[in-house]
Amino acid sequence: RSMTLETLRKMAIGGIHDQVGGGFSRYAVDRTWTVPHFEKMLYDNALLLSAYTHGYQLSGEPMLRDTATGIADWALRELRGPEGAFMSALDADSDGVEGLFYTWTEPELQAALGDLYETATRWLTPGSFEGRIVLEARGDFDALTVAERQTVRQRLLDARTTRVRPQTDTKRLTAWNGLMIGALARAGSAFERPDFTDAAQLAARFVLTSMRTPEGHLLRSSDGERAKLNGYLEDHAFLLEGLLGLYEATFDPDWFGAAREIADAMIVRFGDDQNGGFFSTSSDHEQLLTRRKDLEDNPIPSGNSSAALGLLRLAALTGDYSYEERAAGVFALVGDVAPRNAHAFGHLLTALDFHLLPTQEVALAGDDVAALAAVVRHHFRPHVVLAGPPGDGVPLMQGRTPVAGQAAAYVCERFACLQPMTDADALSAALH
Repeated sequence: RSMTLETLRKMAIGGIHDQVGGGFSRYAVDRTWTVPHFEKMLYDNALLLSAYTHGYQLSGEPMLRDTATGIADWALRELRGPEGAFMSALDADSDGVEGLFYTWTEPELQAALGDLYETATRWLTPGSFEGRIVLEARGDFDALTVAERQTVRQRLLDARTTRVRPQTDTKRLTAWNGLMIGALARAGSAFERPDFTDAAQLAARFVLTSMRTPEGHLLRSSDGERAKLNGYLEDHAFLLEGLLGLYEATFDPDWFGAAREIADAMIVRFGDDQNGGFFSTSSDHEQLLTRRKDLEDNPIPSGNSSAALGLLRLAALTGDYSYEERAAGVFALVGDVAPRNAHAFGHLLTALDFHLLPTQEVALAGDDVAALAAVVRHHFRPHVVLAGPPGDGVPLMQGRTPVAGQAAAYVCERFACLQPMTDADALSAALH
C-alpha cells in the first residue's frame, strides 16, 4: 500500500502527467518522472484511471482523485470519437517537434496566466526539456483552491488551443475500449460522476453493435464507421471485464447479459479444453502455423489473465463455477512462474488473489439502494462483486427482496448469505 500510493503520487506530480490537460504520456526517460515521451496512449490511461481511482479509494487523497478525474476528462475531450468509442493515441510531435504542444517558455506562461501567474507557480513548477518548460506539480497542491486550480488549467488549455495539435491515431480497438469502459465505469461510480458512466455505456453500445460480424463475433478495429479484422482473445477478455464493471456501476441487466454472452463465446472459440487457458486467436481464425497463448502482463494485461479475472467475477455473480474452473486452467499454466516474476504477471496475480481469498457477493434489493451501493462503490473492495435491482437475468439477484419495505443488502459467500441488512453501517461492518 505504502509503495503503491507513493508511486502514484510521484507520477502525478511529474512531467509524465499532463498538468494542464490531464492524462499521462507513454513513459518518462528519467528517475523523477520529469521528461516524458509525449505520446499518449488510450490503454495506458485506461489502466492508470483505474489505478488512481483505487488509490483514492484507499487513501482519500484529493490529489489522487484530481488525477483520476483529469484522466477521464482528457479521454472524453480528446480521444472520444463522435460515435462514442475511443481512439487509440495522440502523437508526441506537433509541427515536427516532439513535445511542442505540451511545453512552454516563461513568457508564454506569463501571457497565458496573467494575474494568476504568481499564484499558479506556488503549485506548478518548471521541469526542463530541450530548452523549454515541462510543467510539474512539485509545489503545494493545497496552496490553491479547487476553483483556482481549475482556472489556471483552463487558461493554459485555452492558450494551447492556438497551437498545432498532435496527430490522432483514430483506430478504435475493441480491447483498448474494453479497458476504458471498465475504468470509466469504476471512476463514475466511485466519484459519483454520471458523465463518466454515460460515456462508458456509449462506448460499450458502439462496440457491441458496430464492431461485430452478422453472426455476433467481435471484430478488432474500426475507423468509427466500418469494423474489420477478427477479434483476438484480449478483445473478448478486456470487454468482458469492462462490461462487468459497467453492470456493477449501473445495475443495467443488459450489460450483465452482454458480458455473459462474450464470456461464453470466448470459452467456445478460444478455450483450450486439453491443456487449459486460452489461445490468442479463435478456432475460426485464419489458419496459422501454430496457435499461441499470450501469458505475460507486459505492457498491458494478457488476454489470459484478463479472461481469468473476468470469469472469476462472472462465477461470483452467477454461481456457475464452470467459469471458475476455466480461470483455474489459466493459473495452472503459470502458477509456478508468476509468483517469482511479479512484474511480468501483475494482472494474473490480481486474478489469483481474487481466486484464493474469500469473495463476497453483495446483492441489493429495493427501490432506493443508493446509500447501500455507495458503501461498496466508494471504497477499494477487490474481493467484492455487486448486483442490484432490477436484477433481471442476474442469478445473484434471484429471491432477493426488500425487508419491511426498506432497501436491503444480502452479503453472501458462494451464494450462502447472511441475514439481509438495511443499514449502511451494518453493511460496511459485514464486508471484509
